[in-house]
Amino acid sequence: MNAPDVFDVMIIGLGPAGSTLARLLTGKKVLCLDKKTFAPGGFEKPCGGLLAPDAQKTLARFDLTLPKSVLVDPQLFSVRTLDLATGLCRHYQRFYVNMDRTAFDKWLISLIPSSVQVQTGVQVAGMARREDGSFQVTYLQNGQPRTALAKCVVGADGADSLVRRTFFPHHKIRSYVAMQQWFKETHKSPFYSCIFDPQNTDCYSWSVSKDGYFIFGGAYPLQNCRQRFENQKKALEARGFQFGTPVKTEACRVLRPGGWSEFCLGKNGVFLIGEAAGLISPSSLEGISSAMLSALCLADAFKAPAAARHRRYARATLGLRLKLWGKLLKCPFMYQPLLRKWVMQSGVQSITVIS
Repeated sequence: MNAPDVFDVMIIGLGPAGSTLARLLTGKKVLCLDKKTFAPGGFEKPCGGLLAPDAQKTLARFDLTLPKSVLVDPQLFSVRTLDLATGLCRHYQRFYVNMDRTAFDKWLISLIPSSVQVQTGVQVAGMARREDGSFQVTYLQNGQPRTALAKCVVGADGADSLVRRTFFPHHKIRSYVAMQQWFKETHKSPFYSCIFDPQNTDCYSWSVSKDGYFIFGGAYPLQNCRQRFENQKKALEARGFQFGTPVKTEACRVLRPGGWSEFCLGKNGVFLIGEAAGLISPSSLEGISSAMLSALCLADAFKAPAAARHRRYARATLGLRLKLWGKLLKCPFMYQPLLRKWVMQSGVQSITVIS
């Protein structure tokens, strides 16, 4: 029996981080494994699907332009910010791109060169380091067990990263449950909103209109997360939000790093990028820009000899980590009730909506 091929790099997860890394790695034998199928009923990340300015800037740096198939209606130019504790409401101008998140991920995967081996619709069952220092990964494809070997493993598998849990089981990053539901749009005027409700979460919730649907979601502490979600819906119905019967419900874990030590870049041939590494904004939960930038940093690190890659990756991501850590300083003005009340009452940077 012939020995299985050994890949230079195995990437677990093909969200913005994994897809970008797979596209940028050159001169390497690469295998990518991802659970998405893009078939109806397949995995879809609970995401409002708004491309923030930081993510737009990152795409511009890569000289990438969004195809029309990724965009949805309507394009929104302001956010309605609600504080349920005080009853305050303000509108702020924002420059987000309203998009189909699943189509966005599919587009990024389509950019991966044909020289990279991509396996989608697979479920990774386990992974381990072998005596020779390489890694063995087992996964299910069409219900059949498969095995692959690699010199390095990259965890690009998001908040609940199996790679991080396997090789760094004691590393903890503050986490929440992101939950959202889709409804048929019945509001007269489409809108995007940001909701603060300290009674149910110390993070935030969102709503957005998208191609004839109205999406409501939020990030909640793990305990009683579904009840918190339903409590908010009732409170918002009293404020004129229209929900009706859910078309679908989505949920997953989302990270919100609370300090410098919570970032986890990996070691000993295991690398983590994007949200798997804790590289996500603790203030807005925006992670696409950090995912793609960390992939760029790691792709550059792989140009170095194996012994120097982790140091090079750590140096390359220093600026990104400092930026994300700095966003913790912004959090009190968003999430501390008294400071948020003061900011909203001041009307600084808000706009007056003409009805």
